Amino acid sequence: MKFICDQMLIRLGRWLRAAGYDVEIIEKSLPDNEILQRALDQNRLLLTRDRHFLKTASKNVIWLQANALEDCICELTQKIAIDWLMNPFSRCTLCNQNLEEIITHDSRIPANVKGQFNRYWICPSCKRIYWEGSHTQSMKLKLSCWQHYR
Repeated sequence: MKFICDQMLIRLGRWLRAAGYDVEIIEKSLPDNEILQRALDQNRLLLTRDRHFLKTASKNVIWLQANALEDCICELTQKIAIDWLMNPFSRCTLCNQNLEEIITHDSRIPANVKGQFNRYWICPSCKRIYWEGSHTQSMKLKLSCWQHYR
């Protein structure tokens, strides 16, 4: 299952990436018809809060009524079978690429965290480095809690 999130649901898109889903996030303003066409061309489900998409007959559109992130997550999870623990932390939350594990003595790992953790990953596209710090544990806890919204 692949998604496309419009500007109203950027945070939801990043959390779906954190769960392991392939999510294109529209961060710049685009016409609705262009966003819908992208979803159709790429076989993605369009997640939106934009009421204009309610007029389309496309099965690729999932309209969310909720405003707050937690409420959107609950509503989405009830509408479709989201597995929030599908493949956590396997994608870059910024650019959506699959992460690659790197060796612990890699020179790209920041000096302030090098040697503190057992595993590190890099995004091959934006070169951001990831590791399992305390933030990862709190994010995993949220993902686990969202599993129970089904």
